[in-house]
Amino acid sequence: MISEQLKSIIRDGEGLTVEFKECRTQINRDVYETVCAFLNRNGGHIVLGVEDNGNITGIDKDALPQIKKDLVTALNNPQIINPPLYILPETINIEGKPLLYLNIPESSQVHRCKGKVFDRNEDGDLDVTNHPDAVAHLYIRKQSSFSENRIYPYVRLEDLRSDLIQRVRKMVRAENPNHPWATMTEEELLSSARLYQHDYQTGKEGYTLAAILLLGKDEVIQSVLPHFKTDAILRRINLDRYDDRDDIRTNLIESYDRLMAFVAKHLPDPFYLEKDQRISLRDHIFREVVANMLIHREYINGFPAKFVIGNNQVVAENANRPHGHGRINPSNFTPYPKNPIIARFFKEIGRADELGSGVRNLYKYTRIYSGGADPQLLEGDIFKIIVPVTPQATPQATPQATPQATPQATPEDVTNKIAALLEYCIEPRSRVEIQEFMGLKDREYFRLEILNPLIREGKLRLTIPEKPTSPNQKYYSKPKSPNHV
Repeated sequence: MISEQLKSIIRDGEGLTVEFKECRTQINRDVYETVCAFLNRNGGHIVLGVEDNGNITGIDKDALPQIKKDLVTALNNPQIINPPLYILPETINIEGKPLLYLNIPESSQVHRCKGKVFDRNEDGDLDVTNHPDAVAHLYIRKQSSFSENRIYPYVRLEDLRSDLIQRVRKMVRAENPNHPWATMTEEELLSSARLYQHDYQTGKEGYTLAAILLLGKDEVIQSVLPHFKTDAILRRINLDRYDDRDDIRTNLIESYDRLMAFVAKHLPDPFYLEKDQRISLRDHIFREVVANMLIHREYINGFPAKFVIGNNQVVAENANRPHGHGRINPSNFTPYPKNPIIARFFKEIGRADELGSGVRNLYKYTRIYSGGADPQLLEGDIFKIIVPVTPQATPQATPQATPQATPQATPEDVTNKIAALLEYCIEPRSRVEIQEFMGLKDREYFRLEILNPLIREGKLRLTIPEKPTSPNQKYYSKPKSPNHV
């Protein structure tokens, strides 16, 4: 590493992947704990000769050779770091002061420091030795093969749903009339999709976890993964519990259907044109969110996936084997397949796009749907997507927003109808009367796009303002003055 790069690391300060140690005349005892934590997490940079606040003190020149020798010896000593590793510290001079720099890689194994297991978070190194769940999750993350490839040799073809395989044939034919899966036998299709595998290391042969999750009967899925479920929750009024819920414990294909049905039931879908074609902003956004929950989840982790619709946002979260930590955006996103076989299967049946394009689409359409706000994609042991949801149509969509019964109406038509509505409401009117006057069948659309904005703008007033939700509530507009022209 050149000195300018190291200066930049020091300027940015300590964090998840950066740690400073003073070590002026000898090695701090906790250096090896940090090495262990970095190996177990995402790797990182350790700089010796720098205080916690970034002040460069340097290492005593007389002590430098021995410190360097002690580091190399300790890192190769299984009684200190186990399994051991070979790392050669690099000497770099900054401001005339010698520093030692260690670039710690992310390891494929779980390491211990003097018999203890350390993990890393933003606050530093954590001793998780006596936390079995945390240690178990480290081993899950370090598995050399994807868990979707785990073979279950006692699962038979009759444990999978033949009707789902038939449905898959129809779905791939809709995407590509000449798709080879359409004419294959069931065994050939499953083999082609890599849902039946042979492990040349262990000799095991059979259907995989991916096969069970995609096409298995419910009782087989629950037998293999008793913790498996996806919880869809509506939480707008009863914030302590829920207003609606779907506890989903079935195959991934029908899980997708039920999650999208939950979305359609509880989220608005404002009118929007793209290249003279009406598209569903809601479906474009949440097909990416739902597909991500199902495709990239770490299924052998017991954390239940959750999809929660709130007043101002939708939050989706699932167990994850992270490849990095922090917020993801299109400019810094590097596609990394978590379950490539499940991902490919979803792509073949038309439920997912190419890896990476989903993030770009999610940002693009969420900005329109939410009035300019970005979604948040947070990579960690729990992967989380937060989609902001605003009660009004977005600035981009508003000029196109129309009553659902009259999708060809223009903005001028809508403006004229609003003027007529205000004239109609000189006499107090109920919500039902106003909605019928506007010719709108969708109550949620009417409330969010017509009624609430007019109230906020002061164009409509409430007859019982102290009780906005009263069943006797009516709405009226300010009468025109006699001199109005």
